[in-house]
Amino acid sequence: MAPETCLPIDDALAPLPAGRLLWLRSGGVDVALAPEAGGRIAQIRHDGVDWLVGEVEGGKSAIGWGCYPMVPWAGRIRHGRFEFDGRRYELPTNFGGHAIHGTGFTRPWQLDSLEADAAVLSLALPEDDYWPFGGTATQTIHLGPDHLALHLAVQAGHHAMPAVLGWHPWFRKPDRLEFVADAMYPRDSEGIAITPCAAPTAGPWDDCFVRTRDPVLVCAGQQLHLSADTDHWVVYDAAAHATCVEPQTGPPDGFTLAPHRLLPGERLALRFDLHWSRSAPP
Repeated sequence: MAPETCLPIDDALAPLPAGRLLWLRSGGVDVALAPEAGGRIAQIRHDGVDWLVGEVEGGKSAIGWGCYPMVPWAGRIRHGRFEFDGRRYELPTNFGGHAIHGTGFTRPWQLDSLEADAAVLSLALPEDDYWPFGGTATQTIHLGPDHLALHLAVQAGHHAMPAVLGWHPWFRKPDRLEFVADAMYPRDSEGIAITPCAAPTAGPWDDCFVRTRDPVLVCAGQQLHLSADTDHWVVYDAAAHATCVEPQTGPPDGFTLAPHRLLPGERLALRFDLHWSRSAPP
């Protein structure tokens, strides 16, 4: 059913309750969906191990828990400002003076189909001050016995639009993160990515990397292998309770650094796969 209301949250740190949870299952994988809380995954469980920071652990803020889609942009848009097709735009800011993670993660999504091991959700993007271009976002979630496949897409409506897509999983702090990248975007005094890319620095990180090997998280005797059809990954591991490993189709502030233009009716998609195996004994 379509949600009765679609009220955006101005502040990414404002509480966003999970609402009803819909559980999917296949083999050892259980996934709790929270359509009303930004269409996010509230929990991912494999063989009894919870992998995501939950609503309470994340301080209940919209930005800080579960695994949510970032659409129609990912990361920060500096001061909410960008140019597109020769015109300047200014989006409302919702995090530290910047516009962060799009409009989808604070809005209720429509549940289009639900099966025991799969679901499809959609969201009509606004055509207002929060996002002046409209368009439609869709996400498909499908479970296998040791696998979770996520697919996110945005389609432009009657207007051309910029787009950057991403997933933002808040993984509970793993025992180890295996991650290697060829390069990263430096950050300036405002903490925003800039070009040109440079050699990766030592962590802790809150940075966007390119040309990475598939990341692996190790926890409780399990290995979680991550892969996506993109070469941009953001890693945030400065928090004591969590590590975020986020596939994105472009960098933060992507409307300025690496603009991707969708024509009316054109589509941009991102695939994100999670696959579990047992850790090798030490």
